[in-house]
Amino acid sequence: MSKILLKYLLTNFFITITKVLLIFFCFGLILNLFEEIEFFKNLNTSIFYPLGMTTLFVPNMMIKLLPFIIFISAMWFLLHLRNSTDLLSLKIFGYSNIKILFVLGFSSFIFGWVILFAINPITSVMVKYYEKTKSNYSKDIDHLISINKNGLWIKENTEEGHRIITSDQTKTHILNNILIFNFDENYNIIEKISSKTADISKNEWVLKNVIIKEFSDGVKSKQLKGSYLINSTYNYEKIQNLFKNFDTMSFLELMLNYKDLQERGYNKSLLDQNLNSMLSLPFFLFIMTALASILTMNTLKKSNNFTFIITGLIVCVIIFYFKDLSLALGQTNRISLSLASWVPVVVVGLFSSIGVLQINEK
Repeated sequence: MSKILLKYLLTNFFITITKVLLIFFCFGLILNLFEEIEFFKNLNTSIFYPLGMTTLFVPNMMIKLLPFIIFISAMWFLLHLRNSTDLLSLKIFGYSNIKILFVLGFSSFIFGWVILFAINPITSVMVKYYEKTKSNYSKDIDHLISINKNGLWIKENTEEGHRIITSDQTKTHILNNILIFNFDENYNIIEKISSKTADISKNEWVLKNVIIKEFSDGVKSKQLKGSYLINSTYNYEKIQNLFKNFDTMSFLELMLNYKDLQERGYNKSLLDQNLNSMLSLPFFLFIMTALASILTMNTLKKSNNFTFIITGLIVCVIIFYFKDLSLALGQTNRISLSLASWVPVVVVGLFSSIGVLQINEK
């Protein structure tokens, strides 16, 4: 009997999760479709292209919303149990509130690891293809930037023609050993600028210890002891923002290539924040399932589901903004970015632990 009841709980719980996932997927598809249509409206593409791009993007978005999806699914499932008197029947056969909570909670916990190891690698590939495809249609494709083991490389257009910049890897707003090659419209080299250091905190770069070689009328070389200014499309913040999209990297890739990504110039704090954010997912799913159980299993009386729907939405909004607040504290260096990923889990977990004691007494 115990195995039958366990199978009943798990089967119906995951059926409910599937239903909620489909509802969220449909909403995400509709909302993001308008954005893709706006992007492709003036481009010569098929009418199904925006739909295909949306289908690639939405699954990754759903993983980010998974704690809230699990919370709604758990509330929906437990309300059905309670209002159909199945919850009372389970208790008669020895399933207490606390036992039901831990069965569903551990199921969510395992589900979280399955998502990280099996689903996340697929969605990261989908997002990578999505970003690559959209970049091919971007109007800024002539402006390219790359960070690899050889350092920072930038190609941008200027009023005179084109510019290629290379330097050592950038981990602060100061570049070291910078070389700048200016070309005309036909890619004939005009001048070469070398500098020991460059401050790129603003779009107006400040170069120090500069040597300029001009090639327009023979080779002329001059050395500047003071500062030399150039205007660029990029500054330090913009360069960093270009490499903040960790959605194209799976949990496994972040773990296995952690040191290699640092050597390629990725910010260590951002790597830690995203790695810890993914690592906290299974624990967050467990906590959200526990919270849903606490809100719905405090009584066996039938009640208006509308009240619980409003309560659930309010809880989701509060936790969502609390996550944003925690991340903002990390970004402003009030706390570490790694800790910012765990603060919501710890706080909601402490709150839920009080409720667990209460429902265990009922």
